[in-house]
Parts: sequence; structure tokens; C-alpha cells
Amino acid sequence: MAKKYFGTDGIRGKVGDAPITPDFVMRLGYAAGRVLTSIESNLAKGAHPAVLIGKDTRISGYMLESALEAGLSAAGVDVLMTGPMPTPAVAYLTRALRAQAGIVISASHNPFYDNGIKFFSSLGTKLPDDIEHAIEAELDKPMQVMASASLGKVKRIKDAAGRYIEFCKSTFPTTLDLRGLKIVLDCAHGATYHVAPPVFHELGAEIIVIGNQPDGVNINLDVGTTHPQALQKAVVTHQADLGIAFDGDGDRVMMVDADGNLLDGDQLLYIIAAARKQGGLLQGGVAGTLMTNLALEHKLSAMSIPFTRAKVGDRYVLEQLNLRGWQLGGENSGHILTLDKHSSGDGIIAALQVLQAVIQSERSLGQLREDLTLYPQVLINVKTAKKIDLDRHAEIQAAVKAAESELADSGRVLLRASGTEPKIRVMVEGENQVQVQMLAQRITDVVTQATS
Repeated sequence: MAKKYFGTDGIRGKVGDAPITPDFVMRLGYAAGRVLTSIESNLAKGAHPAVLIGKDTRISGYMLESALEAGLSAAGVDVLMTGPMPTPAVAYLTRALRAQAGIVISASHNPFYDNGIKFFSSLGTKLPDDIEHAIEAELDKPMQVMASASLGKVKRIKDAAGRYIEFCKSTFPTTLDLRGLKIVLDCAHGATYHVAPPVFHELGAEIIVIGNQPDGVNINLDVGTTHPQALQKAVVTHQADLGIAFDGDGDRVMMVDADGNLLDGDQLLYIIAAARKQGGLLQGGVAGTLMTNLALEHKLSAMSIPFTRAKVGDRYVLEQLNLRGWQLGGENSGHILTLDKHSSGDGIIAALQVLQAVIQSERSLGQLREDLTLYPQVLINVKTAKKIDLDRHAEIQAAVKAAESELADSGRVLLRASGTEPKIRVMVEGENQVQVQMLAQRITDVVTQATS
């Protein structure tokens, strides 16, 4: 059954437009409080359930935080506030503080004028579809208020950042350190601005930090994983060994080698997988998505590492990992899951896994990058004025089949509607850059005409 509000990563949209309005978010808090706490059976008699709330650095976070707080309190739920905190930090703290659920106010890599609400279960994992359906059903009911004596209370967690910093450091081997490495960190003026620098500094690295001056409206602005050019320039300028970029809420990561070459999620995933394979630490295989570069799949196959593709979205990668009992997966966008380290994708922890591979291999990030040559991949986002059924549109399907026939076994074509934005993503990859570009544009033209 299709969901009315939830997309692939919570509820997201432009602030001020439905559903990202104070009144809706207050009702969402109430509905979530009713549903999430009704399934909790381990509370002591008479104890209030608790929900943890974190946010990124968007100016609208103050407003939405207050709205969520009011809705949860009205449902009789205590609220634990962390202030600005990466999404994976909220996942960790929800488990560590034994909260019944965690909520993150963030639109991840989107501009500041967007925002969204993400949920975590008490285990620090994304909510399953049936719980999201239940919350939507509760939203259709009238909002009520508990008796005054039963209203939820609010508490700020003052040591949230310190707890998370120590957790991230604990995922790095105690026998290793980062001494001798000069690293540029790009915090995207987002939620990692006050936690990522201490992690890498305390592990011994010399750090230079950019994108660490959030003002409420500059999140992801010309910095971070969506604009890695700033990091590439900074690495070369400062003659650093490498650079690490996060997105606005800290669950994505990309890296840059000493020469300014960018490594995306597929390349980082390969480095981690290869290091674990060599060290006998790889449990099972690797999960990617429909967008994962075909070269990664071929390379893993040559190493006898099983590989599977999930739908786009880290929650679907997580489903595949849990289904198979594997630990490692990710997306080319920089979402990387290492389930032996954390229950959710975490940019800081993924970067530390790559640095572990760098140190133990005694090779530079640039040298490790050369082990996997990605196939040319063209991704074009087509803004849509109306929804269409891609699978049943004759002209679009004809264009796709023609491209697939031309590529034969040397490439792939993928069309999908974005789960967070009004866009259709056209992806074509293959061994020949000119051919890939031409075919992608040909399909884009057909999609543009069909959706205009």
C-alpha cells in the first residue's frame, strides 16, 4: 500500500508547504508518540516513554523541533533534546539512552529551505513500513491531549556530542592511530561541524576544517558531498594527504585523495570490502543498489565476493544485509553501512573504516583508488510537472529498450522516480563515455517531453 507522507527517507519537503508546516509536524509528533510507544512493552509500570530528538543546522529546525516537542508531550511522551546532531548520532543515542524512538529533523543534502523528519526505532534502525503506515493512519484521527498530570516532560541531553564522539572513536582499532596524516574535513556547515573535528583530531590526525560555520541558511551551500569541489581545492592547497566530506546530516561521506581526485561511495565501499576480505573479516558479501556502478559488481565477482542490489535508499540496503546476515553495504551517494560498527549509515565511521584500510595497507588513498576503475555513468535529473507510470509509458520504454540494445552486455539503463524530490532520475552507464552520454540525453529528451 502506498504511503501518503513517508518517502524513502522519512517525510521531506519545502518548509512552509505541506507537509513541512508547524501544525502538521505537531500532529505528526502526536501520532508518532501514540504509535511508537504503543508497541513498547518494556517500560516500568507508570513510566513515561521517551523519544530523542536531534536536528541539523537549518534555521527551520528550531520551529519544527518545538512543534514535535508539543505533539509528543501531548501524547504523554517525554522528550530528550540533543540540539544539532548527525543523523547517525541520533540512531546511536536512541539505543544508548534506551529511548523508545529517535527523531531527526533534517533534509540531509537538500538546500536550507527544505526540511524533513526521519524516525528511528528503539534499536537505532529505520522504521519498517508497517509502523510508518500506522503513523499515517493515526494522523487521520483527531488529535487529543493527555490529562495535565500525564503530559510528557522535556530534557536537554548536555553531553550528547561527547557521547557520540567517543562512540565513533571506539569503532577504530585501539592499536592504530592517525598520526602522520594531514586531513581536510568538510562538514557542509551541517550537523557534523562540532563532532567530526574532535574525532579525527583525538585519533591523532592533523586536521584542517572547512564548512564548519553554520548560520542556519548555508548548510550544503557550495560545500559537502553535493559540492566536493571546495574539498578538492582545499586538499591540494594545503598539500593534505586526503580529504573527507560529509553531507548536512552526516550520514553520507565522500573522500578526496592527495591529488584532488574524488572517491564516491562505490569506491569507498570497495576499499572497505577489499580490506576486510584480505583480513578475513568480511562476513558474507556486499549489498549495493540499483545505482551501484557495474564495475564494482564485476570487481567483487572477480574476488569471489557475493553482491546483491537493493532498491535505492539505505533502508533497502539495510533490509538486504539483514536478510542475508551480511554487514557491509552502501550507495554511490556515500551512504555506507557497516553493521558490525553501527546500526545505520554513518559518514564519520565509514571514513574511519577507509582510513583503517589506508594505514594497514601502507598505501595512500590515491593508490587504493586505482584498484577500481569505475565505468562512465551519466545521471540526469529531470524535474517533473506531473507523475507518470514509467513502466507503462510506451515512448519512454521504447527509448530505454533501444538504449539497452545498443549497450548490449557492456552497460545498464535505469530510470526511477526520486523518493524525496519531484524528479525522475535517468541513469546510463557503460564502457564508452561518448555513447553513454548520447544515450542518456536521448532518453532524457523523451522523459522531459512526457512529463512537461
